[in-house]
Amino acid sequence: METLFALVAAYLLGSVPFAMVASKLFGLADPRSYGSGNPGATNVLRSGNKKAALFTLIGDAAKGAVAVIVAQKLGLSDLQVGLVALAVFAGHLFPVFLKFKGGKGVATAAGVLLALDPLLGLAVLATWLFVAFASRYSSLAAIAAAAAAPLFSVLMHGAGGQVVVVGLLALALIGKHWQNIQRLLAGQESKIGAKKKG
Repeated sequence: METLFALVAAYLLGSVPFAMVASKLFGLADPRSYGSGNPGATNVLRSGNKKAALFTLIGDAAKGAVAVIVAQKLGLSDLQVGLVALAVFAGHLFPVFLKFKGGKGVATAAGVLLALDPLLGLAVLATWLFVAFASRYSSLAAIAAAAAAPLFSVLMHGAGGQVVVVGLLALALIGKHWQNIQRLLAGQESKIGAKKKG
């Protein structure tokens, strides 16, 4: 029962759509109505409102970190904490409040990783920042960071339960970016900061 309660609570927390909250607070259009249609920080940035995008980014990352930190503080086992990490991430990808059509999970995954292992989280974040600044493609940076995360985890801690959790997060992130991969290959992907169309 303890595990079930923790997983449901984490999933519901992950389901909170900060892109929608930010858009309401800042008087913006529904982020699902422009750009990529994704309820996430990068798409909110396409509205031209950097404060709303930052609010979304912080909120999405915080919910991932909070879920893991609370699970750790409650003394849950490593397995339970790992399941909580996956549950909060799943909540963001498939939120009950948005008919299970959520964001791509980059910020939430970053929050989860920083809480699970700060050094690992920083290494993955550094990868994202390097690729993002070099290419100006948020999606490419996310894909590269996701691919690197399990490798960093193995290098830092060897094979173990954490690698499984990180690997599942990485696979889900890359899967959610499948359409972005197609657009990147076709040279049609929008760069960071590009304004919304229409």
